[in-house]
Amino acid sequence: MPELNPADQQLTYDLDRANVFHSWSAQGELNPIVFAGGSGVRLWDYVGRQYLDMSSQLVNVNIGYQHPKVVAAIKAQADILTTIDPKHANLARGRAAELIKEKANLKGAGFSKVFFTNGGADANENAIRLARLHTGRDTVLSTYRSYHGNTGAAIVATGDWRRGPNQYARGHAHFFGPYLYRSEFWAETPAEEAERALHHLERVIQAEGPDTIAALLLEGVPGTAGILVPPEGYLHGVRELATKYGIVLIIDEVMSGFGRTGEWFSFHGHGITPDLVTFAKGVNSGYVPLGGVLISPEIAAAFDTRVFPGGLTYSGHPLATASAVATIEAMTDEGIVENARSLGETAIGPALEALQAKHPTLIGEVRGLGAFWAMELVADAATREPLPDATMAGIRAGLLERGILPFVQNNRIHVVPPLVATPSDIAEAFVAYDEVLAAL
Repeated sequence: MPELNPADQQLTYDLDRANVFHSWSAQGELNPIVFAGGSGVRLWDYVGRQYLDMSSQLVNVNIGYQHPKVVAAIKAQADILTTIDPKHANLARGRAAELIKEKANLKGAGFSKVFFTNGGADANENAIRLARLHTGRDTVLSTYRSYHGNTGAAIVATGDWRRGPNQYARGHAHFFGPYLYRSEFWAETPAEEAERALHHLERVIQAEGPDTIAALLLEGVPGTAGILVPPEGYLHGVRELATKYGIVLIIDEVMSGFGRTGEWFSFHGHGITPDLVTFAKGVNSGYVPLGGVLISPEIAAAFDTRVFPGGLTYSGHPLATASAVATIEAMTDEGIVENARSLGETAIGPALEALQAKHPTLIGEVRGLGAFWAMELVADAATREPLPDATMAGIRAGLLERGILPFVQNNRIHVVPPLVATPSDIAEAFVAYDEVLAAL
């Protein structure tokens, strides 16, 4: 930890509250945590308090804080060229696109191009645009339990409450995806949930009119909605329905990509090839804003002689793409994706099962894979009534007091550490989880 000035703690807080307008917040009720720096899986403030990060911020700091290879790459690129118009060619941009394609195509997907954006929302925005232009259709189908970003079409594609105040994009319809613990389909097994969810989806396609639907937009693993790992066969069935009805399949890997599930991309675990894949977050762990769309050869070729009517001033920004190159190379060299898989299998998964066994009246379900897990907390194990917001706020406060930076969403604690975490880091966090739940 570097030398810190304790006076900067209050200064930072005061500057924020006087000047910064925060997202998704009632401004007068905010009490933001001050952070001065970080390294690996830990953060600290100006008075020396340390936090073990079990949130990866917004599930994006996959490679951990201040990875020296990524920091060095940003500095080196800044010495060469800090920015360039996206219509020109740049080595960092080209190399990043090549590496992203290489990882996406590990299991034979065959993506041919990458369109760079500034983040995940505009990646989904442009994927929707590509699908609509390619098919000549308008409607986008996405699930109610989803989050796809906060731009015009992406927020309306989102299924949760946040789309309500932002309903100004056209051509969106929603359906229920699989979620066995709170099944919409009276299912009792994963196989039943997959089969019935697919039947429901096909009926929605038929009712909306297949010839009006441009795209099916799904998160590889719905993240903010609860880390809802699709049951075996579901995504394969979605792929078949998209092909059957001539619909573009977009898999949103913004949160689930770049090692989070123990695979480079979560769709690799389901034996499917989407038509478009959106990414951001873990591609460079958020060190510099970056997102993008992986494009299939067929869709890319459609714009060989037709102008694609979309673009961004900072598309493929050199500092961002240089950090992506360094991130992907470091993750490959250091086995970080493999570490995420091992954490899930040997540390996080077993620890969650043990915690649920110890607190069976509070923990209704645990689920996940890789470094992407959730425990769902309930007030009544029989009725599965969610734990109230006020109680969850107390849980979050208790974890912060114990030096854990948690990801608390609705009635869930998401266990989503940086992928460079160790089993001892996980054990430390679970001591705190246990203590806070025991206090209830």
